[in-house]
Amino acid sequence: MFTQDSPRAIARSLKHSAERSKRRKSNPFRSAMSMLAFYINRAGNNLPQDRRRILEQAKTELRREFGRQ
Repeated sequence: MFTQDSPRAIARSLKHSAERSKRRKSNPFRSAMSMLAFYINRAGNNLPQDRRRILEQAKTELRREFGRQ
């Protein structure tokens, strides 16, 4: 899911995963945002700048998908 080129596609995939998961402890938005933040943080300095930009844009799209501005 994180290898997709579209921030919107990444956000939709995360939303779908979070809503379908039966193992999450918090609400789907928080779970999805945590997954994305975890991936970005684990990649650290090895993440190319353009990839990081796409993933940061996916955070904005994720907020939009869940109706949070």
